[in-house]
Amino acid sequence: MADQGASRVEEEAPHDLHGNSPAAWTAVAIVLVAFTIGAIAMVLGPNWVLFWISVGIAVLGALAGKVLQLLGFGVPTDGHH
Repeated sequence: MADQGASRVEEEAPHDLHGNSPAAWTAVAIVLVAFTIGAIAMVLGPNWVLFWISVGIAVLGALAGKVLQLLGFGVPTDGHH
């Protein structure tokens, strides 16, 4: 029974990178800053102008990650590392 579980684990594809790329880290950093600004905006009032600016920054972060991926800074999609 234990042998079946071990063989199943060996057959699964390796997950070495987990999205660890400059494109992913850039997107995460920008979106994290955006969410922090949005949270501060909600605590301070709420300040709706600052909140919507933070939403725009989050969208720009996602777009920046995608653009960097398309420029070759993302994880390879062909499965060969």
